[in-house]
Amino acid sequence: MKFRPLHDRVVIRRAEGDIKSKGGIIIPDTAKEKPQEGEVIAVGPGARDENGTLVPLDVKAGDFILFGKWSGTEVKIDGEDLLIMKEADIMGVIDKSETGIIDKGAATEKAVAAKKAA
Repeated sequence: MKFRPLHDRVVIRRAEGDIKSKGGIIIPDTAKEKPQEGEVIAVGPGARDENGTLVPLDVKAGDFILFGKWSGTEVKIDGEDLLIMKEADIMGVIDKSETGIIDKGAATEKAVAAKKAA
């Protein structure tokens, strides 16, 4: 089934939470705190202003975003748990290139290349 959000609504796949604590204790699903970030899956066409002009959304599919703890409505579409929320509930877009997040595949390739060069 295809799902297309209406107006200024956004469909989000919540990021996975930690399975273990920093001390190594395994956290059960019922005790895990849900992450407040996720990936935008689909966006609506936008909201209309007072003149009836369509105002497009600032986020697009594929963006990683940060949202409020109680934002959105949890739904299940095609067996997958997703969130639907208005764009106003989104706090910002996470730019992975500037946050210092390292692509593990790229880091591994660099380590292998360094070993070969030595």
